[in-house]
Amino acid sequence: MTSRASTKQPSESIPPRAENDFFGHNKLLRSLPPEAFEPFVERLTRKEVKAGERFIRQGEKGEEFFLIEQGSCVVSVERDGDLHPLAKSRPGDVVGEMAVLTGERRNAHVDAASDMILWGLSRAAFDDLAEQHSDLRSLLTEIMVERFAASKLTRDRHIGKYRIVDVIGQGGWSIVYKGVHHALNIPVAIKMLRHDLAMNPDFIDKFHREAKTIARLNHENIVRVYDIEERYRTVFIMMECLEGVTLQYLLDNSPPPPLARSLDILMQVCAGLAYAHQKGIVHQDVKPANIFLQHNQRVRVVDFGLACPQGTEDLDLPGTVGYMSPEQIEGDPVDERSDIYSLAITAFEMVTGRRPFPEEDVAKLMDLHRTMSLPDPRNLVPDLPEEWARFILRAGQREPEGRYQSIGEVIEELGPLAAKMGVGPGAAPRPRRQMISLYLFFRDEHHLALAGLLDDFSAKAEKLGVKVRAVDVKEV
Repeated sequence: MTSRASTKQPSESIPPRAENDFFGHNKLLRSLPPEAFEPFVERLTRKEVKAGERFIRQGEKGEEFFLIEQGSCVVSVERDGDLHPLAKSRPGDVVGEMAVLTGERRNAHVDAASDMILWGLSRAAFDDLAEQHSDLRSLLTEIMVERFAASKLTRDRHIGKYRIVDVIGQGGWSIVYKGVHHALNIPVAIKMLRHDLAMNPDFIDKFHREAKTIARLNHENIVRVYDIEERYRTVFIMMECLEGVTLQYLLDNSPPPPLARSLDILMQVCAGLAYAHQKGIVHQDVKPANIFLQHNQRVRVVDFGLACPQGTEDLDLPGTVGYMSPEQIEGDPVDERSDIYSLAITAFEMVTGRRPFPEEDVAKLMDLHRTMSLPDPRNLVPDLPEEWARFILRAGQREPEGRYQSIGEVIEELGPLAAKMGVGPGAAPRPRRQMISLYLFFRDEHHLALAGLLDDFSAKAEKLGVKVRAVDVKEV
């Protein structure tokens, strides 16, 4: 089964959709945005493949993917000269799309199990269509999520030093996977940006400028980022795997937390934001969904620098716009005062159980942010302490000049109330120290070189606050 597929093309044009039910019922084509359907179909080319022919080869560059109209084929991985079948594809399925969409080389052979009719789309044609119809970028994400979830296709589920194990959840602009570091077997969370965001030039330029700083953020109230990889035409962010729930989950599924706990959460978020602002990073997307509550009461802020740019689909969601500052909605430059405004809305919701502007119509919601300052939360919670209400009213001013000018001012404002309620530094328990054992097996002649390597490693680890201890153990 090594001969190539026939490249002979029929002289007739592609049948109209009304004459070919395949186009109207194909799963991939049905998922296209309506305005992209017809241009997509018009760019397809028909191929006939005989039983036994190999039309996709492992290791080759992917220049075309295929929709199967008739017949079936077998997807196999070749290892050490042996073929290992992975899957069988049938009418309606798509084959060869990952290499085309991501630019990676083919990771499997595909052989026709019977005579087949295929409809192919070249990589150049897809890129051209995606440029004209930006919604096609979302199709990249959906296909990739499906592929990464397929247990047999493990070669598709490795990102650098990490292996994707399972899907944790999906948001408006990302998918989060559970992963493991290959060598160290450390659990991680792997966040894959959706392609409509990762392929947005304004966002990706900004992200590239800030990525190294984000990866170096090292604070007990900020989730730790280990690596940032660009693969498959998108961005993967590897970070520590946290156990607990988001503040959004807590607010959605239980009454507002006690005021002391709300204040504890607020002060820990302030500590994390203050550290990031000192490093020149503005979060730009402070909201309950990005505040993670660990089981040990430690609060972590996640997703620094990953706010959606203007024009992305997340701006159609009230849950996103509900926390945005007026200047963000206007598309004006933002600074730490934007985070302070979003923090005020979060604080309002923690004590009242609702956002200050609970409008569901996105256009009206944006208008409220642009034209009004936040209302007094004591209208809903009359016995709310004066200090808490004063913070919300000042931090939630429509004009940035009327707000606190730094997180330091916020901490100073809330400090007396925190002291009164027994909330402050040290209120949350210190994180547990962890240990990893690493065994090195070597010959006597390598001892000197290995000692130098360990010295270099120890020096770098010390800078991260990690202590390295070497113990001689005789091999058994």
